[in-house]
Amino acid sequence: MKPTLLILAAGIGSRYGSLKQIDGLGPSGETIIDYSVYDAIRAGFGKVVFVIRKSIEQEFKDSFSGKFSSEIEVDYVLQEIEYVPQGLSYTPERVKPWGTGQAVLVARDVIQEPFAMINADDFYGKEAFETMARFLMTLDITQPTFCMVGYKLENTLSEHGFVSRGVCVSDENDFLLTVTERTKIGVSGDKIVYQEGETEVSLPPDTIVSMNMFGFTPALFPMAESYFSAFIRENGFNPKSEFYVPSILSRMIDEKRGSVKVLSSDATWFGVTYKEDRPIVVGKIAELVEKGDYPPKLWA
Repeated sequence: MKPTLLILAAGIGSRYGSLKQIDGLGPSGETIIDYSVYDAIRAGFGKVVFVIRKSIEQEFKDSFSGKFSSEIEVDYVLQEIEYVPQGLSYTPERVKPWGTGQAVLVARDVIQEPFAMINADDFYGKEAFETMARFLMTLDITQPTFCMVGYKLENTLSEHGFVSRGVCVSDENDFLLTVTERTKIGVSGDKIVYQEGETEVSLPPDTIVSMNMFGFTPALFPMAESYFSAFIRENGFNPKSEFYVPSILSRMIDEKRGSVKVLSSDATWFGVTYKEDRPIVVGKIAELVEKGDYPPKLWA
């Protein structure tokens, strides 16, 4: 059974200044999404599902419709604020959806096979997709046996502002013990730190972090739905609360309901969090094309 690639592309890009999911960064105007789909196809994925919002639906589809549909099956699902479990309420002050955990849940009806989840604006590298595909193709779809591709923190920072990362701790067999979402990580002097209130806490450069490249089976969905219901009951009236995938996995691990294997990869990661990151990413893609890792034009 070929796995599916779930791409989280519902962000509006407030820090970037435009809809970065459709920004052409490759030599023939390719987006980061194009490279992710290209890598997924050659790694053996059989379908791609995009999580988007109504407000960007037409612009997004205009950019990608037909581009690679002859190479891989394509589907779309919508993530909106109002998509919460039936009977639950939330603050009318809410202005954006509920985070990556909700984004996975909205794809429940279109995914029946093992799947990888990634961000639309992160470049993960072909080796990461190959590593992920090999693991997913071994899984029993009824079992909560999951995985993630981990990256060294020092290789995932932006020179232009804070980033959010899931900080991971694993056991001696590379199974995830905890993953803690840190939302303000950056460089302070010669240290990497995150902000906790008014305090700066340092992190080792080789700390393994999640870049939201996770692998799941459909066994994730019922657990995530129950956790999301609890989250809305507890946090629905906090307009800035976020339901993150790492929170789902942390609770699952604490309750001993499943496992997450941390996969190592030599892949190169980079991304566009801020507009100032753009020329760096353009240059890195150009280098990969020059090396022959990608053709100058991905799609015919």
